[in-house]
Amino acid sequence: MTFDLLTLFLVGVVYLGLLFVIAFAVDRRWFPRSVVRHPVFYVFALGVYATTWSYYGSVGFADENGLIFATIYLGVTAAFLLTPVLLAPLLRLTSNQQLTSVADVFAFRFSSQFAGILVTAIMLAGILPYIALQIRAVAESTLVLTGGGHDPRPLALAFCLIVTVFAIIFGARHVTPRVKHTGLVVAIGLESLVKLGALLMVAWVAVDLAFDGPAGLSAWLSENPQQLDDFYQPALEGPWLSLLTLTFAAAFLLPRQFHILFTENLSPRSLTRASWAFPLILLLLALAVPPILWSGTALNTDTAPEYYVLGLAALSGSEPLTLLVYLGGISAATAMIVVSTLALSSMTLNHLVMPLIKSLPHQEPDLYATLRWTRRFLITMLIVFGFTFYELLDRTEGLVEWGLMSFLAMAQFLPGIIGVLYWQRATVYGFVAGLLGGSLIWLDTILLPALAGTEPFFLLGFPQARESATEIYGIATFWSLALNGLLFVGVSLFTPQRSAERQAAEVCRDQTAAIAPGTLQAASPSQFVIQLAPVTGEEAARQEVDKALHDLGLAWSENRPDQLRALRDQVERNLSGMMGPMLARMIVDKRLQLDRTARTALAHNIRQIEERLESSRNRFRGLAAELDRLRRYHRQILEDLPLGVVAVTAHGRVVRWNTAMQGLSGISANTALGSRICDLHPPWDQLLNRFLTIEQPQHQEQFPQPGGEQRWLSLHKTCIRESGRGRTGDTLMIIEDITHIRRLERELAHSERLASIGRLAAGVAHEIGNPVTGIDSLAQNLRHESDPQLLRESVDEILEQTRRINNIVQTLIGYAHAGNTDERTPDPVPLSETVEEARRLVQLSKRGQDLEIDNQLWPELQVRGDRQRLAQVFVNLFSNTADACGPGGRIAISARRYGDRVQIRVVDNGPGIPAELVDKVMEPFYTTKPVGQGTGLGLPLVYNIVSEQGGEFSITADNGGTTAWITLPVLDPAPPTERAESKEE
Repeated sequence: MTFDLLTLFLVGVVYLGLLFVIAFAVDRRWFPRSVVRHPVFYVFALGVYATTWSYYGSVGFADENGLIFATIYLGVTAAFLLTPVLLAPLLRLTSNQQLTSVADVFAFRFSSQFAGILVTAIMLAGILPYIALQIRAVAESTLVLTGGGHDPRPLALAFCLIVTVFAIIFGARHVTPRVKHTGLVVAIGLESLVKLGALLMVAWVAVDLAFDGPAGLSAWLSENPQQLDDFYQPALEGPWLSLLTLTFAAAFLLPRQFHILFTENLSPRSLTRASWAFPLILLLLALAVPPILWSGTALNTDTAPEYYVLGLAALSGSEPLTLLVYLGGISAATAMIVVSTLALSSMTLNHLVMPLIKSLPHQEPDLYATLRWTRRFLITMLIVFGFTFYELLDRTEGLVEWGLMSFLAMAQFLPGIIGVLYWQRATVYGFVAGLLGGSLIWLDTILLPALAGTEPFFLLGFPQARESATEIYGIATFWSLALNGLLFVGVSLFTPQRSAERQAAEVCRDQTAAIAPGTLQAASPSQFVIQLAPVTGEEAARQEVDKALHDLGLAWSENRPDQLRALRDQVERNLSGMMGPMLARMIVDKRLQLDRTARTALAHNIRQIEERLESSRNRFRGLAAELDRLRRYHRQILEDLPLGVVAVTAHGRVVRWNTAMQGLSGISANTALGSRICDLHPPWDQLLNRFLTIEQPQHQEQFPQPGGEQRWLSLHKTCIRESGRGRTGDTLMIIEDITHIRRLERELAHSERLASIGRLAAGVAHEIGNPVTGIDSLAQNLRHESDPQLLRESVDEILEQTRRINNIVQTLIGYAHAGNTDERTPDPVPLSETVEEARRLVQLSKRGQDLEIDNQLWPELQVRGDRQRLAQVFVNLFSNTADACGPGGRIAISARRYGDRVQIRVVDNGPGIPAELVDKVMEPFYTTKPVGQGTGLGLPLVYNIVSEQGGEFSITADNGGTTAWITLPVLDPAPPTERAESKEE
């Protein structure tokens, strides 16, 4: 059965056009997102591994080497079975750092531009023969169906033109490979389904055609035991280990495999499913090979074994099946070239083209368009070079040999990739030495003999006669990887490791970004745009910063230093996906500079350090694990502490905000951490900032709640010290809500006042009884008095006695009242009058009648506070003195002003307080009076009231009496000089 060349051309173009329409529809979201992002498409897209060398060439390889053909699939299966220790860590690394190629991985790990250049060059040399293989397979398969007689070069050239167009349309529509090509993945998944379906259908039809079913195949093998011997015998002698190593490396190091596995991955769960699902697909592909081989042999198919698949389909007489098989080959070749050129164009742009440009154009009008068109040009040139290799390579070799040529090149990266993941001591010198040594053997034994016809090991000086292809690849694999590994390890051990390499090695091990020393100079995302614009252009700079903000969930108003550092890292990662890690790092280091001379406090980086430790917790062992447990325990103490904990840097940035503080303030830790104190929600901005500015380590603050009630806080602070460095300038604050304590104190104070009134009852009755008796006598006399003058005098006297009674009652009412303690702005209080009021109250009681009180305060003295509560202060002090001194007791009250504060001295002539009891008498419910005669609340209430008024209170005592010291904020003008000194002097 033969076909017209035009028919095959049109069928191929229509098929590729259909795939493009599907990819376009997926990218335009014409299909449900849940459908197109289903892991099944990702798994089948990995079938890009099965190119024409396995679709066609596996049968030819099995014809020559028997069961050894299975290594093509077994090595890949082994790599996927090692997903938890190999593929999954690589996926985390590439995702976190936006690495889109093998060259990016090595350039990032070894912090070397040369490493990226070398890897890219070797990758190109290794993959171009593979692209040539696809061109050759399509051209030769077309000749098979057209009956031959044509020059394959025009066919190959036509295929190159078509696939170039589709490669650009499929793969170069986005500016950066980090953008997920969901449509491309779906299209390649469908292509893989076509390949698998076509191969299985051919196997079934061929067995039925040649043997009338599986039973006939079994009978034929029994009659021809030599077929089984030829199939199994090579497996006993062939280079199994070498071929397994090559296919193992190719499973994830080939550019197309790396791109689909890591760059196009949408979720780590997809890779987990692929770790078992993709080997099943490979198993189905492998199971189809032996039946096709034996069917072609039995039918004496006139095509070469490599094209038995196509020949058997033609023998079946079914045009649809034959065209389906042909399209399966087109699918295999097209998918490989499209994905490979997409990956290689990005790699070449990042590591070969960009380093040649000393500086990017100033204010590039459209950086994205420049990169996009450059990548399209590179895709075209890669296909052109692939065609050139097709012209140069020896076409007498099988398709598999050309494929193994590329596989051996990829295997040279295997020692390096293991070092990236699991050997931190590896250096760029060791990596380059090993890669050059292994690549030299690959070049001498495989590439040059295929291109120039030289003998293997010609360059090394001991050429050998050509042996079988599998033996040559076995030898080349062993010696190239042996030399590569020895040089890699040996040179790394004897060369120094740079600090940048050590940091990158830690990132590769811990999967977290290193914390660069220094202070970021940019203070906002807008400044990021300004500083990046001279390199990327303003529009591209704005889009990249906006994309990084979106990735981190931040806003353009962000100004927290730790979040801006994270934004800088994210911008670098995004640029890495577009330009490569080295160029991205150079741009960010140059434009978003860190002031490395500035001392960076540990507190600035505490959040990033904790995130790194959290991500590394499962990798700690031994003492490190114990230290991490201790760190977590101490951190949990701070989090579970029932008091609010706030740590603030010297520049006013919040670096610790515990759970209790969240509940106290209603501000979440995510919002508070990294923010400036002045940017917090009111009233916490003013409250905490005011406390930071005062000198006192303790302070009490009052502020209104939304409901109108008042809230009291007790604040404490201390300077944070760093071991070996002294003070850091950072401050630790402890905030306690004492509202309930304040309410209880008010209730106790009110109770104490009522108790005092009770104790004053007898004196009050006596004071009121005297004027009442006088009023009664005067009223009785008025009955018999007619003299107007005497009447007026009597009425005036009655009124005077009434005012006396009213003053006593008002004094008691004012003292008994709770007072307006919720006023935020204290009233002016005339202190001398307040002391006189307290004196009158105390002297109403029997025990205070003999107390002499010498008020030496000047009348103009005014302080800020609550008059009623300050009156209670002096009532409590005078009452204590009356109890302690008894008859003959004397109190002197004097004052001295210091700036905007006044210190009041209240001294008595009592026996004094023993020195060991001075501190105890300030404790609630402690009293020196006999049981039943005191509550122990007098002095504690005095201390609390004075503190509440913004003052200070203390007492001193000796055998000569007790002195109380009260300091209050003053309002009145400076007193006269003659009154500034204490009168007792």
